[in-house]
Amino acid sequence: MAAAERGISPAARERGWGRTVVALLACLALAAAPLWPAAAGLIAAFVRVALPIEQTMLLVVPALAACAAVGWWAGGRIYLLLAWLALAAWVVMAPLPVQAPSYPSLARGWALLVAASFGIVGIVAPGRAFFSRALSSLGLALGVALVVLFATDRDPGRLSRVMTTEYQRRASASLDAWRDHAADDGWQSVAARSPELAERADGTAAGLEALPQYAAMLTPALVALESLAALALAWALYHRLSRTRLGPPLGALRTFRFNDQLVWGVVAGAAMLLVPSLAALRVVGANLLAFFGALYALRGLGVLRWWAPEKWAALAALGVALLLPVMGVTLLAGTLGVIALLLGLGDTWQDWRNRRPRPTA
Repeated sequence: MAAAERGISPAARERGWGRTVVALLACLALAAAPLWPAAAGLIAAFVRVALPIEQTMLLVVPALAACAAVGWWAGGRIYLLLAWLALAAWVVMAPLPVQAPSYPSLARGWALLVAASFGIVGIVAPGRAFFSRALSSLGLALGVALVVLFATDRDPGRLSRVMTTEYQRRASASLDAWRDHAADDGWQSVAARSPELAERADGTAAGLEALPQYAAMLTPALVALESLAALALAWALYHRLSRTRLGPPLGALRTFRFNDQLVWGVVAGAAMLLVPSLAALRVVGANLLAFFGALYALRGLGVLRWWAPEKWAALAALGVALLLPVMGVTLLAGTLGVIALLLGLGDTWQDWRNRRPRPTA
């Protein structure tokens, strides 16, 4: 059947590989984080613990295969589908580095479930924008996972225990490498010349040691956010490798927005955390708040990008670089995150980008 008859029309490959390649390289770099030098690895460990599935390509490649399946269903080339299916099978079946028990099965199962859901939504609702399609896919995958969990009568707390063990393994490996580095004469001389830097490094190590228990509690939100990013990367890659368009291209950050009704996710999460009678749902509330809060923070960054003229982007990057040694990674990221979150939530009612034209200089 022709692509046009299914609501998806052939189109030229999307132009511009720069940002997509940077995102792809970032995924590969995070997967190789255990090989980073000790000082850099200590910082990277925070990101590694925040990524439930450390092997990010385990999410990206099956999602690409799902895109190829939808493209073939829409009239695309069969050889592209077969190539991506073969690569996805190789990635999924490849042995993973030493991990916590049961973690590889959980990671592979979720990756396949998300990719299958993304493919099903793409076939059932062709031509939809990426974000609504990805959210629907995550909802479908989560629903199927919950049905399987309760149908097999498995303990929901098992996921938390498995992920706690895995997060602790990653954090311990990074901390061991850091302690070996800190015992070297080179670092001792640096610490003697700059006690403030040494104190900040020790504080980072202490924070990393306490992080696994919190990351385990927020695993559902973190894995959903990671999956959303992986689906976006797969979508961008597919549309640069195939002439069959599955839907509108990814928009620029400055135009990123979504249905304002999602604010109820933030409201529900905050209520579960703050209302004493809902104390039994606090873990659920924390995950809702983390997931939807991250989406609204990203929307807030879009508002900031809309307000800023093109030439200010370099100045903003320079400002962040100058503040980083003063505030540290955690404080700076937290401050920027809160500002972006407030702007994103405010955009629900104020619609900042329609109230103020985008600067052109």
